[in-house]
Amino acid sequence: MTIKTLKSLKAEIAQRRPELVALRRHFHMYPELAFEELETARTIAERLRAIGFDEVTEGVGQTGVVGLLRGRADDSGAGRTLLVRADIDALPVSESNEVEYRSKVAGKMHACGHDGHAAIALTVAEVLMDRRDQLRGNVKVIFQPAEERVGGAQPMIEDGVMENPHVDAVIGLHLWSPTPVGDIVVQSGPFFASADEVRVTVHGRGGHGAMPHLNVDPVVAAAQMVVALQTLVSREISPLHPAVLTFGAIHGGTASNVVADAVELAGTVRAYDPADRAHLHRRIEEIACGVAASLRAEAAVTIGPGVQACVNDTEITALMRRAAEATVGSTHIPLGDQRQPVSDDMALFLDAAPGCYILVGAGNPARGLSAPHHSSRFNIDEDALPIGVEVMTRAVLEYLA
Repeated sequence: MTIKTLKSLKAEIAQRRPELVALRRHFHMYPELAFEELETARTIAERLRAIGFDEVTEGVGQTGVVGLLRGRADDSGAGRTLLVRADIDALPVSESNEVEYRSKVAGKMHACGHDGHAAIALTVAEVLMDRRDQLRGNVKVIFQPAEERVGGAQPMIEDGVMENPHVDAVIGLHLWSPTPVGDIVVQSGPFFASADEVRVTVHGRGGHGAMPHLNVDPVVAAAQMVVALQTLVSREISPLHPAVLTFGAIHGGTASNVVADAVELAGTVRAYDPADRAHLHRRIEEIACGVAASLRAEAAVTIGPGVQACVNDTEITALMRRAAEATVGSTHIPLGDQRQPVSDDMALFLDAAPGCYILVGAGNPARGLSAPHHSSRFNIDEDALPIGVEVMTRAVLEYLA
């Protein structure tokens, strides 16, 4: 990569900013839920074809899109392939922001930044197209459906996205409102947590609330169960290994004077270490069934399907750090442990090939842009968009130099 290229890249991306913002706003106004991203995918595919990508494949993993740009071959005649991943689905949230580009689809909203991810990846594709003679290898830019359901990555992998040509490394980003715009979070090792859904059905024997001794009360058993299960993280997982077990829903009973026949609990369990994840899965069932039995009830436990932790490769993380430093400067890369308890099926791509997932700051409280992800008030500082384009482009250009 020439010095001229490095110096001109930021200026070129700045010139593309109006179109980049307009593209993000278009996706924002027309959100589509998991595996419904038909118009989003059509727009992406048309744009990739228009800029001249060598191959554009639709319907990958149901509604995903894959664009392949072939650069120069290396001395062996092959060259490496780098995959750039962006997710494209929205959430079943009704937007409350009063902006000119607010969602035009009732009950649906890009409340997590995937509209920005799609716009960034398309712009990266355009910038790389103009520099394809600098690429000693190939770039696959993929647009993944159904991340919010943790269901889109696996179908794309099953459809062969990691082959033809074989993918040697993977990179991706997530716009992140808790981090101020201008900062980029880069960290090797476990970065996002694993996530699994926990469902427990407690079966008792219903009857009159005035005569509980004739019944088996699943409400009492469920209450004891929730309390007992909280000791798993505090007493069975090392304090040096973060983990979370949260029950967010409990349903059972129909009247105040009736003992229910059954109670259902629903929650989430998260960890960074695979051994911790396996331990929690096993012990949740043991404790739930044990507590239920001690109170004459029965429990049925199901855990999953879920996704493993996102684990960043050391070498690809170093590559992304260099790209981030060149983009925003080392003082805008936060230090310390930056692990996040959220999950993302980017984990499956990172498991299939060495890679790195980063966070690009998109929050700006001074402008009222600080609402959390998945909120009806979520929005981003669009100054984050060109930053995302630049860091990803720099990483590709260095990897395939």
